[in-house]
Amino acid sequence: GLRVHEYLYFQVLSPGDIRYIFTATPAKDFGGVFNTRYDQIHLVPADPPEACGELNNGVFIQEQIALVERGGCSFVSKTRVIQEHGGRAVIIADNAYDNDSFYIEMIQENSRRTADIPALFLLGRDGYMIRRSLEQHGLPWAVISIPVNVTSIPTYEMMQPPWTFW
Repeated sequence: GLRVHEYLYFQVLSPGDIRYIFTATPAKDFGGVFNTRYDQIHLVPADPPEACGELNNGVFIQEQIALVERGGCSFVSKTRVIQEHGGRAVIIADNAYDNDSFYIEMIQENSRRTADIPALFLLGRDGYMIRRSLEQHGLPWAVISIPVNVTSIPTYEMMQPPWTFW
């Protein structure tokens, strides 16, 4: 049957030029769930971006949320790398930078490996715009709130990325 995506929302608080509410989809059959709302937590782009092995900035990911790029290894592998570096969650952005509407369903690979931290999929355009803003401002991370309950926000007040069709 037709599956409807479950969405989770987060808001970038800083830098201000990307102070929008972003939509992500949780992994289908691996990873944890958000039991806590983080009002101000760092979203740290992984270095290297694909996070398939040892990270050069792993110390900054500890107790924070990592922004990872799709490709190079499985979604579970990426999530485990971030978990092993002490990350609270991982947001995996599509590596197709022009993807502004197609959500990939992240599923567990054929191994018995799993991960305990939440794993979310983010559109490629959104991930690209977040990373670009951080580079332009010379910042090592963004500050975000996650998850955000959008049902309590009037539609006219929702700060949506101008490049995304909702």
